[in-house]
Amino acid sequence: MSDVLTQPLQFTDPRDLADLRTFATRAKSIDDGAIRFQASGPVLAAYVCVLRPRLLGEATPTILGLRTMALAQPAETDVTVPLSAVLDRLARAGENDVELPLPPVHVTESWAGVGAPRGGWELLGTLQDAELRQFAEAGITEVAAIMPAKPGALIVNNARAAVWGRELPGAGGLPAGAAFAALTLGFLADGEQQLYRAGRWFRVSGTRGHVLARTGSGV
Repeated sequence: MSDVLTQPLQFTDPRDLADLRTFATRAKSIDDGAIRFQASGPVLAAYVCVLRPRLLGEATPTILGLRTMALAQPAETDVTVPLSAVLDRLARAGENDVELPLPPVHVTESWAGVGAPRGGWELLGTLQDAELRQFAEAGITEVAAIMPAKPGALIVNNARAAVWGRELPGAGGLPAGAAFAALTLGFLADGEQQLYRAGRWFRVSGTRGHVLARTGSGV
C-alpha cells in the first residue's frame, strides 16, 4: 500500500453521500476489504468485491458490485482504498455535506486490477428481480447448510465455489454469485434487470446498480 494525497470528491447532492454510505456498509458486511473509486470527468464509478477466487484453480467467480454517481466537479482518479476508512469519513459527514475526502492510504487488491470491458456488451435478455432474490436466498441457505460449526478456510472456499460458481438456469452462463451480489448490495426491487455479456464478463444492470461477473477459474 502507499500514502498518496488525492483531491476530495465533490458530489451534486448530499443524498449521494448517503447512498454511498449504504452501498459501502452493505459491501463491508460481505467482505471487509476495499472499494475502488474510478472517476472520469463528471461520473464516479465505485466498485466493491463480493466474491473472488482465493485459491489457484478455484471455481468461485469474480463478482463485483458497481454504483455510479454524478460529480459536481469533473475529476480524474483511480484509487482503491479501505472500506473501513471510507465509512469513517462518511460517518463524519454532515447532513448537507457534498464532499468526500478520500483516505490517503491506498491498498492493492487483485480484483481491482481486473477491469471489466467498457464496450462490446451484448444484451442477452432480462432477469426478474423476484427470481434473482429467490436464487440468492436459496444459495445462502445452501451454503449455511454445508458449513460445519467451525469451518476452515478451505471448507468455506469450497462451499462458496460449489454454490455461487454454478450457472443460473436460463441465464446464458451467468454464475449464481451474481444473484447473491444483487441481493446483498440492495440492487433488487420488484422489477427486472438487464443481462449483458462481453467475453468472459457478464453484467446485470438495474436502476439501483450493476453486478459484474467474470467467469473462469483461477486467482
